[in-house]
Amino acid sequence: MQDRPTPVELINAVTEFLHTDIAPRLSGHDAFKLRVAINALDLVARQISHEAGGNEAERASLSKLLGTSGSLEELNRLLSMRIASGDMGFETPGLTDHLWRATMDKLAIDQPNYASYKREREG
Repeated sequence: MQDRPTPVELINAVTEFLHTDIAPRLSGHDAFKLRVAINALDLVARQISHEAGGNEAERASLSKLLGTSGSLEELNRLLSMRIASGDMGFETPGLTDHLWRATMDKLAIDQPNYASYKREREG
């Protein structure tokens, strides 16, 4: 275990500094590039915060769905091959639910402000 501040706290502090102290001083293309950098830092912070638990949940779901074990990458590759070959499809019990959960988990990290994602989470 590391002492504080945590990596996420450090990223958030830098993001806040850039947003409040630097952004007001920039305009045009430099302001745009700074917004891109801030968004990238926010994405990294969300990945660090959510990815470990989400990856394990996805791996466990895939393992159950496919009836085998392996790394997340191996299981996703196997799922893709089974879908591509026609061995699995929407009629496969649990597949649609797994894909929906995995998509929502990815959106929570990649695009948490996406309108359809927010509606789904609230509903």
